[in-house]
Amino acid sequence: MIMENMTFFLYLNIVESNNMNIDELKFAPLNDLNNNYALLTAGNKDSFNTMTISWGGFGTIWNKPVVTVYVKPIRYTYNFMENNDYFTISFYDEKYKNDLLTLGTKSGKDCDKISLTKLSPLYLDNCVSFNEANITIICKKIYYQDLDLDIIKNNLTDDIFNHFYGTDPVHRMYIGEVIKIINGNL
Repeated sequence: MIMENMTFFLYLNIVESNNMNIDELKFAPLNDLNNNYALLTAGNKDSFNTMTISWGGFGTIWNKPVVTVYVKPIRYTYNFMENNDYFTISFYDEKYKNDLLTLGTKSGKDCDKISLTKLSPLYLDNCVSFNEANITIICKKIYYQDLDLDIIKNNLTDDIFNHFYGTDPVHRMYIGEVIKIINGNL
């Protein structure tokens, strides 16, 4: 059966911050990632980078709530993901859409792309998010692996395969245990 306009709600039972009752956290992760985008940020207050993402997943593995994200080694954020144990996923109101587009089209390697936006960094214990985020999910990296190009090629049409991997390397998948969720709307 095919279901259109399907919305999944994520409920997480995690000890919280900011006086938020985490049991009541609801958002539509498939919709929010695919249609509204999010930011993946890795690094610390001394050095970090962020990128707009629309690929990812939420679930459970090894009895832990997790987030899965994908980054190509050609992205500037890749080295920050490799060299840091924590990362954040953050979600924003529609009014920040142009800022997220800027962060997805400019490289932090070439310019201070944060200064081109209305976003201000929020320095956390082991990672960075932004003060304007509605929701920030703090994750501890627990697993990573490069996607298998042969399996991908066998399961995608040539046009889709060439669009994502024609001359580019494959994505690296990172699984992060959800450590904390910050509700920025408080």
